[in-house]
Amino acid sequence: MSFNALVLAGTRPGGDPLARAEELSHKGLISVAGQPIIVRVLAALREAGAARIGVVADDPAIIQLAGQFGAEIVAPAPGPSASAAAGFAQIGEPLVVTTSDHALLRAEWVRQLVRDAPPACDVAVMLARRDAVERALPGSERTYLRFADGEWSGCNLFLLGSPAANSALATWQRIEADRKRPWKIVSRLGPMTLLDYLFGRLTLAEGIARLGRRIGIDAALVAAEDGLAAVDVDKLADLVAVRAVLSRAGNDA
Repeated sequence: MSFNALVLAGTRPGGDPLARAEELSHKGLISVAGQPIIVRVLAALREAGAARIGVVADDPAIIQLAGQFGAEIVAPAPGPSASAAAGFAQIGEPLVVTTSDHALLRAEWVRQLVRDAPPACDVAVMLARRDAVERALPGSERTYLRFADGEWSGCNLFLLGSPAANSALATWQRIEADRKRPWKIVSRLGPMTLLDYLFGRLTLAEGIARLGRRIGIDAALVAAEDGLAAVDVDKLADLVAVRAVLSRAGNDA
């Protein structure tokens, strides 16, 4: 299946603390395994087979690196969800969306998302089970969502499969502030779904499907085969862990 890709690489208001600590203008410029993180992201998307790649960016150095991969530049909008919507409008579906700090991104994770997403779904979201994450990177501190089928961590990998995905992007904008408060997100689905969640009866797959039905789309979970897919670079401990992973893999981090 042919697909396009979008990398969210806008600059945070006030800049990124980790980038400042590394004396760089953008987190995507931090070097791991001898390359800026965003170069690794773009290379993985190209290897995965993305036909068109867009990069949401306003940092000149990021824009220059994106140009080396023939990527199209998308002007940032206020917030990740609005930027994703702008990229979706410019690049088109099916669109894999990821972030510029996904330092370990591998082509096979992108291909799995595209391959395992149900053919008719409008949106697919990749998450990893906690046991898979801890098996891949023991001691990693991630944010987990607890459901009846275990604890899950997001992988910053989404597939927007049809124009109907715009409804999901609009909902994302409304719940963006609640991403680490799953009960509040679930409460938007109505009292019965909230009760199912609170009493431990709601699986993640069913929760995503119900959210999709609530906003009029077909939404699906793709469970990551590799727990490392949930590891991005949000803080110094993440950067240290990523460099260690790449060093063990035989790269000079």
